Amino acid sequence: MLSLGPLAFGAPWVLLAVAALPLLVWLMRAMPPAPRRLAFPAVGLLFGLRAEEQVSVRTPWWLILLRLLLALVLILGLAGPVLSPAGDTAADGDGPLILVVDDTWAAAPTWSERRALMLDLVARAGRHGRAVMVLTTAAEAPDAVADPPAPMAPGDAATVLRALDPKPWDKDLTAALDRLASARPEAGRAVWVHDGLAAPDTDAMMTALGDLGGLTVHRAAPDEGPLILRPLTTPGESGPALEVTRPAADRLPARAVTVRALDAQGRAVLSVPATLPEGATTTPVSLDLPAEVLPDLGRVEIAGHQGAAAVVPADGRWRRRPVGLVVGTGAGEGAPVPLLDETHYLRQALVPLARPREGGVTDLLQGGLALMLMTDGAHPDAEAVAALVDWVRDGGTLVRFAGPRLPELAPELLPVRLRPGERAMGGALSWTAPAHLAPFPDTGPFAGLTPPDDVTVSRQVLAEPAPDLPARTWARLEDGTPLVTGATVGRGRVVLVHVTADPRWSSLAMSGLFIDMLRRLIDTSAGVGGRDTGTEAGTPLPPYRILDGFGRAVDPPPGTRPLPSAMIEAPRIDPAHPPGLYGPPGHLHAHTLGAALSAPEMLGALPENAHAASLNATAGERDLRPPLLTAALVLALVDLLVSLAFRGLLPGRTARATTAAAVLLAVGAAALAGPGPARADDAPIDPKALAGALHTRLAWVDTGEAETDRVTEAGLVALTRVLARRTSAELAEPVAVDPARDALEVFPLLYWTITPGQPPVTSSARRAIAAYLRGGGMILLDVHPGGDPARVLDGVDIPPLEPLPEDHVLTRSFYLLDRFPGRTQGQTVWVEADPSTHDGVSSLVVGAHDWAAAWATDETGRALFATVPGGNRQREMAYRFGVNLVLYALTGNYKGDQVHLPAIMERLTN
Repeated sequence: MLSLGPLAFGAPWVLLAVAALPLLVWLMRAMPPAPRRLAFPAVGLLFGLRAEEQVSVRTPWWLILLRLLLALVLILGLAGPVLSPAGDTAADGDGPLILVVDDTWAAAPTWSERRALMLDLVARAGRHGRAVMVLTTAAEAPDAVADPPAPMAPGDAATVLRALDPKPWDKDLTAALDRLASARPEAGRAVWVHDGLAAPDTDAMMTALGDLGGLTVHRAAPDEGPLILRPLTTPGESGPALEVTRPAADRLPARAVTVRALDAQGRAVLSVPATLPEGATTTPVSLDLPAEVLPDLGRVEIAGHQGAAAVVPADGRWRRRPVGLVVGTGAGEGAPVPLLDETHYLRQALVPLARPREGGVTDLLQGGLALMLMTDGAHPDAEAVAALVDWVRDGGTLVRFAGPRLPELAPELLPVRLRPGERAMGGALSWTAPAHLAPFPDTGPFAGLTPPDDVTVSRQVLAEPAPDLPARTWARLEDGTPLVTGATVGRGRVVLVHVTADPRWSSLAMSGLFIDMLRRLIDTSAGVGGRDTGTEAGTPLPPYRILDGFGRAVDPPPGTRPLPSAMIEAPRIDPAHPPGLYGPPGHLHAHTLGAALSAPEMLGALPENAHAASLNATAGERDLRPPLLTAALVLALVDLLVSLAFRGLLPGRTARATTAAAVLLAVGAAALAGPGPARADDAPIDPKALAGALHTRLAWVDTGEAETDRVTEAGLVALTRVLARRTSAELAEPVAVDPARDALEVFPLLYWTITPGQPPVTSSARRAIAAYLRGGGMILLDVHPGGDPARVLDGVDIPPLEPLPEDHVLTRSFYLLDRFPGRTQGQTVWVEADPSTHDGVSSLVVGAHDWAAAWATDETGRALFATVPGGNRQREMAYRFGVNLVLYALTGNYKGDQVHLPAIMERLTN
């Protein structure tokens, strides 16, 4: 390669053609005369005959200059010019280029930059006619044959590098040194594309490479080191707890990350932002996932950071919540009698929820438990009580039921202090009737449940009054006395139901509410972290799904071996046991790279014989061949047009215009040959419109009222999750829009809450809304009490409306519905009367049911508002209306086709 200041030529021998330019000037000076047009009078040919010799006229100077420029540009383009070439380490030395590649887990986040760098190094070695030797450092698979690196042609080396991917384990420099020594390479320049982490034998490898003739180490900056996601041993009470880690270095700036949870279909269900503080290497992250999401959890990852270390597959430790049932003596002595056994009703209530393990406290604590149920007939010994206290402190949930024989066991195993005896209501000597349940508090685990009117309590144990008693009360009777109390003990909880687990004191055990309450207690338990593999202890776990170097789940590759029990207790990643899921289906164990890695450190200072470089060492280079060859093509076309004009093959006026255009094209071609980069139109793109165009999502109109918008957002987020679970409509997170500024046409449905204080829309918003409705968009107007849609939408061309007909497609787009409640019900729903201009699809749906409040849930999946008067059944119907509405907006009058009528009629008659 020939370098002339900031300009270098890959094929400098082509420049010898510049010496032929004077010869071209001499050849181009002569130009044949253009043909003349003459009339053909027969006699006129005889007059004025002269024997004059025809000579050629001279070529214009500007045309000669044009052709010289064409030849010069073509020669320069073929010479392979490169502007501002990087330091060409591949050109140093006479032997082969020894390219050492760290294809480890730490290289995965920047693998695209590494691959581009490696291909560029190989291309530059090829320009200098040098062979290439590729040496990878990741540990080899057990069945792989590790051959020493051999010199190969640059094209073959490029093929090898394109097929090379990072491995989900660490490097083995000892084996790499042995292969390098076996190859016995000639003296040449060595380049190490380093993963940036310190490792054993790094100094020995650098010494060996430096002795070959020089070493350049390309590595990422310390603040761009790989991130590691570590699962903690015990998941937190609110969900899986993890830790984001980065390698230690001298100076670490603050770094923002986002941890997100994905379900089994790869859809994001939760994103949690976190920040690694300046100088810190770790930061904790807690995923507050709803209980109903945990059974379908697929993986947790660091968003935008590829690599096996940034992924934690979800296994049974996050989803499994085993339940234990302590077996007491029952109501009488001897074997328990059905219907009289105090645990009988607990067994029946747990049938749809879990399969409990039964036994004594000591036996149950031998296996992993998330929740333990204990009636008043259970009287464990002192040793079992001590173990029970430790289990609760470590994250277990103990649920105790009161009764005439309720023991204290230990102060930590009761959430409140109790009064002696019990309170009787409705007896022969009592003035009071059996008490009913009060509504559940909004802050407890039973929020959103509706107490039935037929559940009564005739006896209960009472709690001593205390300042913290209201905060520990999760359910109470109508007179305010506690029915269920709970308290946190360490990382676990203790819950006391102040009535028996059978119908002696209350009818609660025979109600459906009892099942719902047990479900909430199980779902809000912390889960277990012990082994539950469905195999005997000590049995190796077969590989199920493996993570590749990029963190993608793939089938186990050849050479993957079962995971021994020793690696379950002390995780270790190697080529025979890569990260992933091991075990039989239904009892999977996550073998994660983050749990196996020790505290990594960034590579420190390099030795004197090594030169440091970044991964983007070729970022400033610019290949000038494309613009030069393009300019040569344009100049050739200009020369062709000018030649046609001079030969008279174009009309006169066209010839003059062609000549002028040719000059302009020549100037443009000269501009193309310049070094400035050609840029496309950098007009800004609205990120909200881009997000709506790339992923289908719902939108709501920003009303400017914070509380209203918060409820609307929560409702649409919950509806999006319901759609993903029940239908094939996988929508992205909803967004807020302003009709006056945002592009509405990318959203299939707008949810607009009309509140009393909303001002009329502006003129620009009015035009945007009208265009949105004309273009096929749909708006759901949810009118709150006092809201006036006519005033808010004043000036918008609103189509005529009618009450929703019984046979409207909206009543059967997914569910068959005859009512459309929200948080309230009973109001009329209005739709467009004649939607023929929109292919039979109503562009406007109007109601006053507060649907968003009925859909809205908090982060744990609990409803934010009560639905009156229908309770949970009304909420379910509100969700069904939302599903029908979204599918109606997405599919139009698809279900209005007569082909669906027989199936619909069959469903209606069954």
